[in-house]
Amino acid sequence: MPIESRLHSLVIDLADLRDRLVAHPIYSGLDGPERVRRFMETHVFAVWDFMSLLKALQQRLTCTSVPWFPTADAEARRLVNEVVLDEESDALPDGGYSSHFELYLDCMRQAGADTGPIDRLLDALRQGVPFADALAACGCQPEAAEFVRRSFAVIESGSTPAIAAAFTYGREDVIPDMFTSLVATLADRDPDSWSKFRYYLDRHIEADGEHHGPICRRIVARLCGNDAAKWEEASVAARECLAARIALWDGIALAFEAAVAG
Repeated sequence: MPIESRLHSLVIDLADLRDRLVAHPIYSGLDGPERVRRFMETHVFAVWDFMSLLKALQQRLTCTSVPWFPTADAEARRLVNEVVLDEESDALPDGGYSSHFELYLDCMRQAGADTGPIDRLLDALRQGVPFADALAACGCQPEAAEFVRRSFAVIESGSTPAIAAAFTYGREDVIPDMFTSLVATLADRDPDSWSKFRYYLDRHIEADGEHHGPICRRIVARLCGNDAAKWEEASVAARECLAARIALWDGIALAFEAAVAG
């Protein structure tokens, strides 16, 4: 089967989960500033572990050790490094550079959201605390911790096609559609509190839809080639990643309902 046909088949295979994610009621549930802040406090963990998926992919497609040696696929090296450049050191509209994770933290601070749990996680990791212990002790919501654990399970699988597919179809490919729904909820909000978050969302809609998404699909195609087993690994990982995102959104929505009931 031609590679383009395999890519198309993968998209069809993921359509049910992708549609559920894009149509999730969480977006319409963000009907007030406090709910958006609570959303950000959980979602930030997905923003953070996004970079771990990306760096795991970069480690497998490029040489990040010393002494350096060239890896097999020069085009794959170029493609993944393009994505890393934007995600880890994107140009800001007012000058300077920032990772998208650090930009998200700035969004949270402007909006008055609590960065305590994610700050505690990073502080513990910098001090050498084992990852599982740091995650358990940081005080994040259970649904955030479970989402991160599922992402790291993909990384620890050691399958490069699985990591690439999880990153591509569970993150970069679906983010523009998800974030378009979020932008609509912020349209009439106070710019003094939400301007950075609007910029963050708009930037991802642009970059992921027009640039990163196509790049990542090319990476998946190069990694899987005509190997049916690798395409199956990619499909399973992508479905698991989409299901994990739906579970994350479900958890946030249930927390909203519990707060109302309480």
